[in-house]
Amino acid sequence: MFKKAIVSATAMMSFFIIGVFWLHYADAQSEAAKARRPAQVDAARLIAADSDPGNWMSYSRTYSEQRFSPLDQINASNVGGLKLAWYHDLDTTRGQEATPLVVDGVMYVSTAWSIVKALDAKTGRLLWSYDPQVPREILIKICCDAVNRGVAVWKGKVFVGTLDGRLIALDATTGKPVWSVQTFDKTKPYTITSAPRAIHDRVIIGSSGSEYGVRGFVSAYDTNSGKLVWRFYTVPGDPSRPFEDPILSKAANTWHGQWWKAGGGGTVWGAIAYDPDLDLIYFGTANGVEWVRKYRSPGGGDNWFLASILAVNATTGRYAWHYQVVPGDVWDYDTTQDMVLADLTMDGRVRKVLMHASKDGFFYVLDRKTGELLSAKPFVPVTWADGIDPKTGRPIEHRGARYDVSGKPADISPHPNGAHNWQPMAFNPRTGLVYIPAQEESLTYAVDTTYKRSPIGPNLGISLSSAAPLTEPAAKQAAWNREKGYLLAWDPVHQRAVWRAEHAAPWNGGVLTTAGNLVAQGDTLGNFNIYRADNGEKLWSMPVRTSIMAGPMTYEVDGQQYIAVLAGWGGGYAILGGDLSKKSGDHRYNTGRILAFKVGGTARLPAVPLEQAQVLAPPAQTADAATIDAGRKLYGRYCVICHGADVVSGGVNPDLRYSGFLGNNGWFQIVLDGALKKQGMVSFRQVLDHQKAAAIRSYVIQRAIETKTSGENYAGLTSGR
Repeated sequence: MFKKAIVSATAMMSFFIIGVFWLHYADAQSEAAKARRPAQVDAARLIAADSDPGNWMSYSRTYSEQRFSPLDQINASNVGGLKLAWYHDLDTTRGQEATPLVVDGVMYVSTAWSIVKALDAKTGRLLWSYDPQVPREILIKICCDAVNRGVAVWKGKVFVGTLDGRLIALDATTGKPVWSVQTFDKTKPYTITSAPRAIHDRVIIGSSGSEYGVRGFVSAYDTNSGKLVWRFYTVPGDPSRPFEDPILSKAANTWHGQWWKAGGGGTVWGAIAYDPDLDLIYFGTANGVEWVRKYRSPGGGDNWFLASILAVNATTGRYAWHYQVVPGDVWDYDTTQDMVLADLTMDGRVRKVLMHASKDGFFYVLDRKTGELLSAKPFVPVTWADGIDPKTGRPIEHRGARYDVSGKPADISPHPNGAHNWQPMAFNPRTGLVYIPAQEESLTYAVDTTYKRSPIGPNLGISLSSAAPLTEPAAKQAAWNREKGYLLAWDPVHQRAVWRAEHAAPWNGGVLTTAGNLVAQGDTLGNFNIYRADNGEKLWSMPVRTSIMAGPMTYEVDGQQYIAVLAGWGGGYAILGGDLSKKSGDHRYNTGRILAFKVGGTARLPAVPLEQAQVLAPPAQTADAATIDAGRKLYGRYCVICHGADVVSGGVNPDLRYSGFLGNNGWFQIVLDGALKKQGMVSFRQVLDHQKAAAIRSYVIQRAIETKTSGENYAGLTSGR
């Protein structure tokens, strides 16, 4: 009995000593984490990210871009208790598309206008903010809002690409610039909206601007100095000069005419993935400088490397392989959407694959070592092609889809907005499913037979005024009925849909999936939603008042798991959609915010500001029908890109029907003299004279009169802030 008591006491003392040891060890670890300089991320840490699931250290958490988190504290059984933990208001109402990063308790995030912020990830307290002071007139070079999709962190620095083309390294502790480099010729209409990636002590970044007349490329910069290490061009340059990579000599054979004078297009503005074992970087390219091939490459050709997936060596930037998704693209089917890497068992073999849910409506699975096509099936209705030839990898184009060849307008699906656009998808290795923010739309494509390349604005070569205007209720309703948006769970091995969750409209948010059997996604109506990953059951939803486009992420601080997302309406669909974008909700109240949720959160959003009604009071129409029609065509060429189809704002830029300058000379001071240049409305005197500007005004007046007559007054309500 006495011996047992001694043994028991000894055991208790041992447990006590071990407990004290672990408490001291945990405290030491906590203190070490606090003492560690901010953003200490390197290759070893990123490669081993799954052993450090509390942090989110790259755009899609890992180099594989899966957007899967091993965290499971928030799971299907307790997600009903999810509440707002904190929020942080942003200082712009433009679109918000970034995914925050969290490293050791600090959140790093970019917002519209390329502004970067660091916040306490537990409380949302602002630590520092950096504004690169991007000139607002840069908007004339942008198709799709002043957005930025995120930052990269590496060894104590935070990297951001700015709209005006600077790559800036910030000190992660203070937010002060360490170095800044200009990544492209500022005299050309390039921009940057994408998130950089940090690989091999290098920052990888692309650019935007294909339709505006530039030559695409992706670059690697030294993280310490900002020095350019390598650059890979995605379109061949002037063939009378040496090519930068031997493969570009072959690429030049797929082009005709003098494509290099306008650059060709093919910009790299979206996804980038990396395989450390193969040391390959994967990225996708955009469309050509004109959507109509006969304008950019007279004589046809596949136009390498437009609408392609490419692999290059991460150390040297040298070409490894490519797969052209849409040869000779004429539908604006960029392949800049996610490149997700995974190991899948296919036909009894484990294959290292790259998965891509493309804008063109097909889900592609490639061997990421070689670029070999393994499978491709449509994940939405597709009318431009009847399938993908498994032997050649080329699309089997539907007869009549090439409107530029037939000369006849063609109604084609998917729309240029894409079956899947930049909004990130996610892959859950536990369910084996890919979760895609999918959408269904169509567009009537027609060649603009009077087209001439312009020094200002996008150069598409198609007529955006060819489709019937949605000014009649029946036409509007028919168009609305064709539009769909949904979260799609897709089996990439068997190439089939498993489940889908319907949304009110296209252009919903990016996706996160976790080991808690969850899928998180925001929507256009301003709800943040969470579903079961295995069967799609909606488990939780919270209205946040502002549409969500960005991809959510998750992290852990002091043993508590959080899910965070940016809210803020904008982007291409919001700006260009016109009446169709109204299906996506009421966007009069559009406040950019960072939102963080946890089980048991206690934060509350502030009250919605009161709305002030603007008066729809157009002046009398004095122009004849021919002038109004001429103004309609000019509007479709130069104005629709910012002010919306049929002069209907999608809730981002001003609605011109309500302009106070329709009846006075202020219209010409703005359009021709650039009176609002600092607000982003530059002078159009390069392409418009007084007569043409007056014709556009006449068309806008006519649309305002039609709106007033119909009794519609939706767009005239704006925030009273």
